[in-house]
Order: sequence, then structure tokens, then C-alpha cells
Amino acid sequence: MKILVLGGAESGTGAALLAKKQGLSVMVSDAGAIKPVYRQQLIAAGIAFEEGGHSAAFLADTTTVVKSPGIPDEAQMVVELKASGAEIISEIEFASRYTAAKIVAITGTNGKTTTTLLTYHILKKAGLDVAVAGNVGKSFAGVLADRDYACFVLEVSSFQLDNITQFRPDIAVILNITPDHLDRYQYQLANYVKAKFEIGKFQTATDHFIYSADDPILTEALDNFPLKAEKHPISIKVPVENGAFLDNDFIKHSLTLKSFEMSIHELALQGKHNAYNSMAASIAARIFEIRKEVVRESLSDFQNIEHRLEFVAQIHGIKFINDSKATNVNSTWYALESCNEPVVWIVGGVDKGNDYSMLESLVREKVKAIVCLGKDNKKIIDYFSPFVENIAEAQSADDAVALGYRYGRKGDVVLLSPACASFDLFENYEDRGHQFKRAIRAL
Repeated sequence: MKILVLGGAESGTGAALLAKKQGLSVMVSDAGAIKPVYRQQLIAAGIAFEEGGHSAAFLADTTTVVKSPGIPDEAQMVVELKASGAEIISEIEFASRYTAAKIVAITGTNGKTTTTLLTYHILKKAGLDVAVAGNVGKSFAGVLADRDYACFVLEVSSFQLDNITQFRPDIAVILNITPDHLDRYQYQLANYVKAKFEIGKFQTATDHFIYSADDPILTEALDNFPLKAEKHPISIKVPVENGAFLDNDFIKHSLTLKSFEMSIHELALQGKHNAYNSMAASIAARIFEIRKEVVRESLSDFQNIEHRLEFVAQIHGIKFINDSKATNVNSTWYALESCNEPVVWIVGGVDKGNDYSMLESLVREKVKAIVCLGKDNKKIIDYFSPFVENIAEAQSADDAVALGYRYGRKGDVVLLSPACASFDLFENYEDRGHQFKRAIRAL
């Protein structure tokens, strides 16, 4: 059995290390340059690799291809390997074959990182032998290559779910579905929805599926993708059965024999979107039979992740908030919704086919000025200029922060929530957030 790993970054290197640990013949092939940190890991493990292209010698006699999530199925190399009879699987599929651990897998267009880390926080505080991995931190395979755990909490993207054949989480969570990454899915929302629902495809009646009952795309899709797992809806609008809902500012569980109640004012994560995240994490914890006291304490002392509505500083009465992780319109909607002060909004980057209409009412109500941070800002300016008088353009984080500070007054918020990818001016959203914070501290 020969394993070929396509892609030599976090996911691919993790898969290769796990394959080596399992005594399998493995090679890594990357069309680009492999970063030094991953190159050194492959060399230290004695794993053969190539970069800057795919050679016939590496591809020959491949039985299984572990494809990194960033590589689409339509890539020529993937098509050729599949035609040769090779099995094409994702890294999370590959890793799941080498553990008997309980798995909580969490996806959704927005909120999945926060919910993943919150769920991990609760289970860890309860004393479980648990690791967090997937689309946050180290890859699933990379963690497993170090050691196995009794439980994994995984953040999984639609890209990671694209090539599963038997991946079966004990608890699956879909927080929400809004149009995103449609360039990967032939610009068809139905294809993106199908990819998300792969998370529950192989679950059985003994497994659990947590989902938002308030999400129309998600609830409609439930009719098209019948799932065998026990369903647990969450809602902030109406009472639900066998799930969690909001009732007079209290989160309440309606799980059989697993009651739970907590005021939303006690939650560490505030805002409507975070109520969903806290509900999903708390239901997962109660399915694990974690004590209510531990769940309540964990929900109240959790520290949110960097670059997600992160308070940076207050300068002369102006608050600066880093929400660089908001790379789509829906995520930015949540950020604007959570602001109670006048907003100087820093927006822009690589547009992924954004429809800004869902932001219009919030922008009219809350935004006093817009700073466009991107190489091509025409679409943003054209859409918002009829009702936002002050719009400026910036080509760096330093310029954006300086403009935000100039527009801001005591009691205002300067909010970086780009609604776009970062690759035009920055390496990634983390780089964008770090440069934003450095610029604030230099004021």
C-alpha cells in the first residue's frame, strides 16, 4: 500500500507523519514550495518528498491519495490519480481510520472555531483526555501522529469534508450555512450545502447531530439529507424539543434527563451569534454527561480566540476591535450586530462574490465612516457611498488604523471586520490581524 500525500503544509505533513507511524509507505508531493517548518519535519521523519511540481516517479503505483483540503477535486493531478484507480481521501478521513476515540466534529460558515475551542475548554475542564485539532491548531492526523486521545474535538471545513468515505463523528454540529467559498463549488449553494452535510452522512442512530433550527438553509436541507443520528436543534427564537433554546435571557436545555439552565448575562461570549455557540457546546458537553456545574463555569470563564471580535485597546475613548477572522459577509453581520456604539468600519480585501445587501440596514444604523483596506475597493465604495458620507481607502494596516483614529471620536468603535479574504495585501487573516494590532499600539 503506497500513500501519496498531495500538499505539504499542516494537513499534508500531519497525514504523512501519521502514515509513517503506522508503518505505511508514504511520499509527499507539493506543486509549490514546502515551508521550512514542514520540510524539517518530513526530513526528520525520513519521509520522501518533492516540491515545485509532481513527478511521475512519485505518482506511480499509488493506492491511496490523501489530498490536502486546499486542493480542489478538479485539479488535473487529482483527476489523473483518480482515473488510475487510486482512492482519493481527505486528511480527516485518513486520520479517523487510526483512532477509536470519541469525536466531536463542528462545522458551519461562521462560529466553528469559537465553538470548537469552547467545547474543548469544557471537556478539558471536566478532566477528559481530549485534544483539539482540525481546521484550528494542528491537523487531526498531526496530533494523532504524536499520540492518541480518548476524545477529539475537531473544527472541520467543507473542504475537509469533501473527500470522506466513512468519517463518522459521535457528535456532529452544523452551526449555520450561508453562501461562502462558492468558487470552489461551481457557484452553486446546493453543492456547498451538500459538502457541509457530509459531516453527518455516516452517523448512526447512536450518534448525535446538533444544528440551528433558526437557519432556513440548514433546516430545508434536513429534508434533502436524511440523517440517522439523534437530532438536537438549537434556537434563540422559539422553544425546541431535545435541544436548547433561549427563554427570557436564559439558555435552557430540553434534553431528556439532562436539564440545564443559565443566564446569557453570565456567558463569557456575548452577542446573539455566541448564544448559538454556547448552546451547541453545552449540549455536546451534556451528551458526554459533563456535570452542570462544570459546564456553567466553563461557559462563564472561556477566553475567546485571537482575531474574533478581539478587544485590542481604547485610545482617547475610542475602542479598537480586531475581527480579522471575519472573511465573509455573514460573519461581519454578526460583528456589526454586536456593536452598540457608532462604528468606523474597516472593510475589504479579496471579494469572494460578496452580496453586501444583508449589511445595509446595520450599516445605515451604526456606521459613521468606512475605511476600505484592499487593492480593489470599487464594489464596496459603489454599494455604500449612497448612505455613508465618509469613505476612505487604505493600502496598509497602518494607514487603515490612522484613518480609523481620525474618523473616530470618544465613545466610537473602530472595527476591523473585513468581510473579505486577506490575500491581496496580507499573508492570511492572522497576519492582517497582527498588523492591525501593531498599528494600534504604535498610535
